[in-house]
Amino acid sequence: MIKKRVIACLDVKDGRVVKGVQFKGLRDIGDPVEYAMYYNEAGIDELVYLDISKTESGHQLMLDVISEAASKLFIPMTVGGGIQSLEDISKLLKHGADKVSLNSAALRNPSLIKEASERFGKQCICVAIDSGYVDELDDYYCFTHGGKKQTSKRVYDWVEEVEALGAGELLVTSMAYDGMKQGFDIDHLNEIQRRVNIPIIASGGGGNAGHFVTLFQESQVSAGLAASILHDKEVSVSTIKSEMAKGGIPVRWH
Repeated sequence: MIKKRVIACLDVKDGRVVKGVQFKGLRDIGDPVEYAMYYNEAGIDELVYLDISKTESGHQLMLDVISEAASKLFIPMTVGGGIQSLEDISKLLKHGADKVSLNSAALRNPSLIKEASERFGKQCICVAIDSGYVDELDDYYCFTHGGKKQTSKRVYDWVEEVEALGAGELLVTSMAYDGMKQGFDIDHLNEIQRRVNIPIIASGGGGNAGHFVTLFQESQVSAGLAASILHDKEVSVSTIKSEMAKGGIPVRWH
């Protein structure tokens, strides 16, 4: 059986780790390399860095962070945020990222997924989707700009499109669940899973170890992602994995 992954996500703004709720109210919580080292020791399976800097110097700082983290880590590292071109992807991979996560740039220019997949290999290309339910349209749509801007792209159409273009993985954030710690959006994830054959990382809603057990028992996603509950040490990686194992879920022990 394929072992399920537990992934920590670090939002990085101008060289510092920050965290908010439903993409708002960001607070500074620490140094990105120190956090990476902590998670490496704690037994996390993968790390996702999302660079949410607005300034060019912020994005530049991120290359230094990635180089330093990569030199010390033994786990795969995905980097997203502010990626515009094949050259940006190449730079990140050269500085030590194992995968890149594309969001706004992929929506603006879907051919970037195809070109990147052909050049670097689909295993390197993750497409991140900020998914929001729009009441008046009775459907889920892709959002950009940290969840502020609704696009005209239906999530269920987009997931099929990006798989066809060569994405190797999806990172799906259910915006209404983000930071709420009430459990994952399992129905939505299952609806996406029915449409694609690539791994899905579920993001948004993980509040305790039991939520991860439920996620893996009730959906076919390959990974669950958490941020604040791990950063604030409300629950440990080992507790999540122990509960998963008790629930009969195949776990990666490092």
